[in-house]
Amino acid sequence: MGILNATPDSFSDGGAFFCLDAALGQARRMVEQGADIIDVGGESTRPGAQPVPSDEELRRVIPVIERMADELDVLLSIDTSKPEVMRQAVQAGAGMINDVMALRRPGALETAAETGVPVCVMHMQGEPRSMQRSPRYDDVLAEVTAFFDERIRACERAGIPADRLLLDPGFGFGKTLLHNLHLLGCLSALTRIGPPLLVGISRKSMIGSLLGDAPVGDRLYGSLAAAVMALERGARILRVHDVSPTVDALRVAWAVITERDARGAKG
Repeated sequence: MGILNATPDSFSDGGAFFCLDAALGQARRMVEQGADIIDVGGESTRPGAQPVPSDEELRRVIPVIERMADELDVLLSIDTSKPEVMRQAVQAGAGMINDVMALRRPGALETAAETGVPVCVMHMQGEPRSMQRSPRYDDVLAEVTAFFDERIRACERAGIPADRLLLDPGFGFGKTLLHNLHLLGCLSALTRIGPPLLVGISRKSMIGSLLGDAPVGDRLYGSLAAAVMALERGARILRVHDVSPTVDALRVAWAVITERDARGAKG
């Protein structure tokens, strides 16, 4: 899943793809590099990010989705928590909803059910403006698991079956470095819940912290290591900024995983 931020303030590439032509060019490059999904977002969810009105978010994402739907043979995802943006984005050509609020905003469950498309629900403690102010857990893995169990039940009651859901543990969303490391190390436990796992760990602050406060532009190799570890532990969609090197790393890791599994199946 290639990240396309149609925003002026995202933590990694805010402003780089804010105009339509730049966004389309980046989308084409990511597809050529091997992206299976393009995730389009019009509101930054970085720590401390300020909210964006629905009409502004729609102005940012709908023209991009319409053009990509016409010109690219790729699944499009809308990264939003707003029901109206979900609805119009799917009408414009998006085939998936990626919601950091896990459909907890009023009307989001009903809207997502009406669209009929797959939905990724993400775990976040708090909300973007305050999520990194001393996040606390008694047991982060147990609490993320309980959150997913509750959201799956809520989705099923709203008419969204589990086979239309993906789960994102929300690395960096209301979690300290130690919380993130624990979740990554125990990621395979979340696969037992059922729906496929989507992991977004690319260029995040946890990578920077582990690499001596490396700036965003110097986090590629750490991001690749984290992506491979996530794949090994059961993640099946990786949401990334650097598509080409990540595709190469994952192809090598996947070859080893599939050979090992095939050998194991033979006894």
